[in-house]
Amino acid sequence: MRTESITSAQNPKIKNLLLLQEKSRARREQGLFVVEGWRELEHCLEGGFTVRTLFICPEICPEELLPHNLTTLFSAGTGAPSVFEIPEQLYRKVAYRESTEGIIAEVEVKALSLEGLSLPENPLVVVLEAVEKPGNLGAVLRSADAAGASAVIVCDPLTDIFNPNLIRASIGAVFTVPVVAAASADVIPWLKARGIQILTAQLQDSSAYYDIDMRRSTAIVMGTESTGLTDIWRKAADAHIRIPMLGRLDSLNVSVSASILLYEAVRQRQA
Repeated sequence: MRTESITSAQNPKIKNLLLLQEKSRARREQGLFVVEGWRELEHCLEGGFTVRTLFICPEICPEELLPHNLTTLFSAGTGAPSVFEIPEQLYRKVAYRESTEGIIAEVEVKALSLEGLSLPENPLVVVLEAVEKPGNLGAVLRSADAAGASAVIVCDPLTDIFNPNLIRASIGAVFTVPVVAAASADVIPWLKARGIQILTAQLQDSSAYYDIDMRRSTAIVMGTESTGLTDIWRKAADAHIRIPMLGRLDSLNVSVSASILLYEAVRQRQA
């Protein structure tokens, strides 16, 4: 891999890297997003994403991740990314977190659509309506990966799927679990046409989650902690489920709820 050096924070490529990290509009317009850290980048490559640019800090980067050792990961010619070496002082300014291995990538967006989503027999799907915090969505993706969920569908999203905080919180699960953003009005008929039962997590008019059969094709639908699900989902549901709340509070973090409900589905399917 041929490399060039960048030493100034005023370099246009560094400015653009920061722009992609900070602005969803820039990510949409350029069709690029930022991945920081080898673990996340490895999952990204395994997921079939194309790396456009690599920024590597030799002082921090392990020997096996230096450009001459990464050649086999990228195809020759146009498939090979541009590689820039940057000094540690500059890397510290552009890195989101200190614990990464001195490697940052600009990656081409590869957005899935509902119609392009391939599901296995008897799928287990997570649907999130209007979840706003990237950290929550990233944590849900980690749970979805761990529980072997077939897909995560983000309805009416208030954060973009390639937000750097989401990628960081998911530890790369955004690349290991198929993720689709779509409108609720499109997702509901899509699920019903495939015979996938819709289970909405809500306190009102609901049954304990462990009393509902999740062995069949299932979509677990959750909303925000503050407002819950909208009526479109409540009316479309085949069953309403709840997690018993025995204290004074009436809700759990959405990522915690997702973990509980997903692993109930796993328990039932393995019984």
